[in-house]
Amino acid sequence: MTRHPGVFLDRDGTLIEDPGYLADPAAVRLLPGAADAVARLNRAGLPAIVVTNQSGIARGLLSEAQYRATEARLDVLLAGVGARIDAHYFCPHHPDFTGACECRKPGPLLYRAAAERFGLDLTASWWVGDRVRDVAAAAGLGGRALLVLSGAGREEAARPEASGIPVVADLAGAVAIILENPPAA
Repeated sequence: MTRHPGVFLDRDGTLIEDPGYLADPAAVRLLPGAADAVARLNRAGLPAIVVTNQSGIARGLLSEAQYRATEARLDVLLAGVGARIDAHYFCPHHPDFTGACECRKPGPLLYRAAAERFGLDLTASWWVGDRVRDVAAAAGLGGRALLVLSGAGREEAARPEASGIPVVADLAGAVAIILENPPAA
């Protein structure tokens, strides 16, 4: 099977506003330009895959059902402007509450699951997020990372761990770079 690239998107602070431990679907707010950016990925044939840490579940601050409701609301908001997320993956754990796991970003489990499901070449794929942990897996899996300044991005970009990670204003800027840099044939 020929493998192709995908785009792994963080949710909170990258696609939507991050109010912290989002449990209410009515509070889901797309960041400016995010829906159009996802639609551009869709038109380019690049799978747009959300991978998100949701430690609020482990902390007892929201249930999996509440998380799923916010996920569904995001899908509705995107569909309203002709965009779609191809798949959502989330980690409900936190090491302080549930112990270590392979699915918490930057762990590789969810990325590998998506690669298997969608036939992705991880070395040709992109990681986009507002925190270093959102994009750190790119280095280990051979892909490319972009740190956005939305959400926590400004503070994260100043961290020593962010050194060498390209920084862009927002998801729209990230998608512009992704579409200008197709994988080598």
